[in-house]
Amino acid sequence: MSDFLKRSVEPELMDDLSLDQTLLKKVLLDIDHANRFLNGNNLTIQALDSLISGKNKESYTILDMGCGDGSMLRAVVLWARKQNIGITCIGVDLNDKSLEIASEESKHFPEIQYWKQDILQLKPDKLECDILLCTLTMHHFKNDQIPQFLEQFSKLSRIGFIINDLHRSALAYQLFKLFSAIFIRTDIAKSDGLISIKSGFKMNELLALSKNLPKMKHTINWKWAFRYVWVAQQKRPT
Repeated sequence: MSDFLKRSVEPELMDDLSLDQTLLKKVLLDIDHANRFLNGNNLTIQALDSLISGKNKESYTILDMGCGDGSMLRAVVLWARKQNIGITCIGVDLNDKSLEIASEESKHFPEIQYWKQDILQLKPDKLECDILLCTLTMHHFKNDQIPQFLEQFSKLSRIGFIINDLHRSALAYQLFKLFSAIFIRTDIAKSDGLISIKSGFKMNELLALSKNLPKMKHTINWKWAFRYVWVAQQKRPT
């Protein structure tokens, strides 16, 4: 078993672009159920609410990097509707099959559009959002890739970005084994969940990464269940 001192570089099965779409949909549904049960989406919604507090804009553009099946954006839209907040959401992913599933699941969410796009190729003058979300996606990046992505996040977001990702922990690893045995159906989601935890982060690693963006104000908090929520806010006027 991993000693958890360093991030795992083991690939996740669901990252295989040849994975059957029907099976992928089941895996994504498993992940969504686990995320909702463990309050994951609500943590991002709470951070989003705090980030726009006092801004009083008529509407906001939210970009979800690595949107998967779009569950995070659908949760954002439902929250915005309840708050009477105007919103436009853009989900970005490189997996055609995930985007097809997301589009199908979002038929009743006209606020959302989905793009197949390498986010590193986006130019701020072509797509600038108010807030960029990155939920359970950063742990898929290699260590040498992350600073480049974070720099891009800072360039694209007028107000700031929110990262919600996993705490790399032996306790989290063992608890997930128990959780997945009861609540997760697909073997891929069970296996990838454990790999994801081994690919997660320690607080000192996130703090070190935040120092690469000195023009932003950073708040990083640990949340149950074994999550870090990182809110980076632009210091410049928005």
